[in-house]
Amino acid sequence: MTSFDTSPPLNVWRALLALSVVFVMLATTGWTAMRAHRETTALQTSLDKWEHGSVHGLHLPDPEGSPARLTRFFATLTAQERDRLVHRYPLAVGNMNGAPAGLRYRANHIALDQQRAVEKKRMHDPRLTAAGQQDAGRRMHRYEALMAKGRQILAFDPDGSGRVAEVFGDLTRAERISVVVPGVDTDLLTFQRTNRQYTAPVGMAKALYGAERTANPATRTAVIAWADYTAPDGLGVGAATGTAAEQGAVRLNALLRALPGTAPVAPVSMFCHSYGSVVCGVAAHGMPDRVSDIAVAASPGMRVENASHLGTSARVWAMRDATDWIQDVPYMEFGGLGHGADPVSSSFGARVLSAHDAQGHAGYFEPGTDSLRNLADIGVGAYGAVTCAHDDDGCRAGLSGTLTAGRA
Repeated sequence: MTSFDTSPPLNVWRALLALSVVFVMLATTGWTAMRAHRETTALQTSLDKWEHGSVHGLHLPDPEGSPARLTRFFATLTAQERDRLVHRYPLAVGNMNGAPAGLRYRANHIALDQQRAVEKKRMHDPRLTAAGQQDAGRRMHRYEALMAKGRQILAFDPDGSGRVAEVFGDLTRAERISVVVPGVDTDLLTFQRTNRQYTAPVGMAKALYGAERTANPATRTAVIAWADYTAPDGLGVGAATGTAAEQGAVRLNALLRALPGTAPVAPVSMFCHSYGSVVCGVAAHGMPDRVSDIAVAASPGMRVENASHLGTSARVWAMRDATDWIQDVPYMEFGGLGHGADPVSSSFGARVLSAHDAQGHAGYFEPGTDSLRNLADIGVGAYGAVTCAHDDDGCRAGLSGTLTAGRA
């Protein structure tokens, strides 16, 4: 729930839960119905073209095939052949788990330029309302910003409110990889902000990358700002259920299974904020073994009653600032509504970290805070340096001081 700094009244949350119950009852008793409709999106069009394409007279591999197979396929191509595929199918290649990271960056740059041209035309389309033309202008400027020199866009889908992921650092050579998973109201237009920059995915990831480099300059790190799922819109029914999290978890695990990294395989740390922690909770049991840590901040719950129920061998960390309004939401789950137990409660079983100076619900990645320092220490494996929430060393129990790979 990335964009909310002020606390909504507790009775609003209770009303939302009540409305959600009604919604589920209507849906399950047949009073409402939803039709699945597969629209022809720009990404789907690119994928369809890929599926009918060929190289050396042979069909191209399944774009949703195993990352290992796709990696082997791209390794067999010449530079000219890879370049040809990038220009013919930019959205397909730019979102293909298993394609080399550098190739995805190039493909998404081309796709962004194509979509920028589309939105530039829409800005002056007389068939659109003034509001529609303004929206087109905002999207065009966002695409231009994402195309800036040096930006590494790992995923991009312009459909709907849009999805995007960006890499900071050298993903291919990284010794440790961090993934930032944001919460509600995250889309292309909110992916980065000029004001309150550390409340948006780009600012979060940049701050974490900088803090990791400070924590351990000798370790090559990479951080991914991952907004490549359709997040709930505001604090409505979507935020009270796990539907978006379930869909996002599939996409998240597809990314994790395809991540590169130096040998031995680079450990991956997950940093999940607000509703993003719901996504990570649902995804946890399917995460690859290289995921060494899952750290949640400002969590409304992970859809389990205990950390041991996540089905992962990764260390589970949690933090919440004393001024964060999320502590007032009902930590419960009933009929699919709500997200379960409070991850910072003693009964949940997570390692509870200090979030001193986190500045409310959206301020956990603010430079100079205990919360960011703790997240960075986890990201570089400096577990002995983390600060626990309580006046003891409980959150570090059983851990060695500094790790660069594997688990303690």
